[in-house]
Amino acid sequence: MKKRILYAEASYEAIIQENGYFVDKTQYIEKLERIKNPVFLRPRRFGKSLLCTMLEAYYDIRKKDDFHELFGHTWIGKKPTPLHSSCFVLHLDFSVIEVGDMATIEKSFNHVCNAQLDNLVFFNQQWFQDQITIDLDKSAVNNLQSILKTVKRDNLPPLFVIIDEYDNFANQLIVSHEDHLYHQLMSSKGFLKTFFKTLKEGRKSQTIRNVFITGVLPVTIDELASGFNIATIITLEPEFENMLGFTQAEVDRLLDEIYHDYEMDPDTRSETDALIKNQYNGYHFIHPNGEPVYNSTILIYFLHYFTRYRAYPEYLTDMNLKTDLEWVRRITGSNPDLTKGFVDQLMVHNTIEYDKNFLTAKFNMSQFFEKGFFPISFYYLGMLTRLDSFNLKLPNMNMRKIFAEYFNELHAIDVSTGYTNAMQQFLKDLDLSALFAAYWDRYISQLPEAIFQKVNENFYRTTFYELCSRYLSEWFTWNVERSYPKGRSDLEFVGKYNECFAGIRMVIEFKYLSNAEFKRLKTTIEDFTLQDEDTKQIAGYVDGLAVEYPEAKISQYVIYCIGNQGWRVFKINVAGI
Repeated sequence: MKKRILYAEASYEAIIQENGYFVDKTQYIEKLERIKNPVFLRPRRFGKSLLCTMLEAYYDIRKKDDFHELFGHTWIGKKPTPLHSSCFVLHLDFSVIEVGDMATIEKSFNHVCNAQLDNLVFFNQQWFQDQITIDLDKSAVNNLQSILKTVKRDNLPPLFVIIDEYDNFANQLIVSHEDHLYHQLMSSKGFLKTFFKTLKEGRKSQTIRNVFITGVLPVTIDELASGFNIATIITLEPEFENMLGFTQAEVDRLLDEIYHDYEMDPDTRSETDALIKNQYNGYHFIHPNGEPVYNSTILIYFLHYFTRYRAYPEYLTDMNLKTDLEWVRRITGSNPDLTKGFVDQLMVHNTIEYDKNFLTAKFNMSQFFEKGFFPISFYYLGMLTRLDSFNLKLPNMNMRKIFAEYFNELHAIDVSTGYTNAMQQFLKDLDLSALFAAYWDRYISQLPEAIFQKVNENFYRTTFYELCSRYLSEWFTWNVERSYPKGRSDLEFVGKYNECFAGIRMVIEFKYLSNAEFKRLKTTIEDFTLQDEDTKQIAGYVDGLAVEYPEAKISQYVIYCIGNQGWRVFKINVAGI
């Protein structure tokens, strides 16, 4: 039976039972067993919840008879560890805890934890034999202590504790500037630290086999240290760099299966590979020069549409990802000038300096809203990735588009009115010069004067791409900085294989001249001519493109942006292309 693409499915059991595609990460179960109380942080939508449910299915003693069905086809199923199917599993999801005043938070915390403790006892009655009842009116700590006491007294299987999104409700207090509530939450006598102290006691008494914790931001774990100082933070350990997210080899195998199972046209494979690599790959969590990973959930979003309609989705950015901009607004919102400076830097240079020590040092809430900490926060949120040991960057086109949209919002630039005629005309004549003229006349004219002191070719390329993608995504996709044997192209329009412009590729090289540089040339914009070195440069990219796509209809352009004065677009006509 044909497998299914199960978008946003976080249940490992559901994926197996519903015959969903699954990228096998089970080899990491064995590695995690060697770590005491691991804490692993990754951005939202990177598969943390799926990892948690995989661990739950693996260790749950109730699933012993289903082990072969659930894991027989996996790496760990062929080499199971002795601990498989041997524990009671307490799986807690802190992202559902309600945030309000302290009484509301504590009540919700107890409700969420007690519900899972009650399930643990109910579904494992063959071992508990009515020896314990969860009192839903008591605190989660009291009920957990009762379970651990019973486990110890009756020599029952130990607990394997999983806490997903441990920091979610605490982070909401931080970014909402509810400092007094956060300090109450983290007080030595507060319910949260008491709960983690109970987990620590359970580990000491061996009534808890292990505690696995996931989250996004590292601020809260430092505050909890006095209550749970036995945690091992593995976020930046090379062994676990690719535990979440998909490597290129994993994506290749997944697409091999999908193209075979769904009888997709193999002639589209190269175009699909290039598209998803540009959009969803590029995350370096530990080694800047190591193998990057794809955002797995957003890739599945793409593949879910692709397999259903045999076409690329018009909107390549998962709308759920855009909600992450709320974190940007909250974190930087306390100082709008800092926000603009931060976003402008990324828009112009796509790099920003960071202090690598902040990634490994212990954090506290007072650092969180400092300018120097912004890059670290966005690294953990998955919006920036490592370029080298000194700089972070936007990882892919997906994130470039999101930040370009945020740039437009911050500077009140209208991208919704006044462009339709130019976009429709472009679809009729593919006149890139006229399209760029409309961009300059409508978009660039709205930029504050201060922006022109910062702009460069990357800025013009990114904003032009973002604007075009708003109107032309039904027919085109785009490549930014695509690599060829002779260098990287700036921007490419790629006609979608299933639309009327299939096979068309427009390769664009952007060049920027400041007002001062242009003045030294002693010419006018009208008399400015195409530079020979730029012709040779773009010809190198086109040579590589022609080899890779011999049937493509390739056109090539050099666009000169001259300070805030104007522009020139040159189309290069080459025989044989």
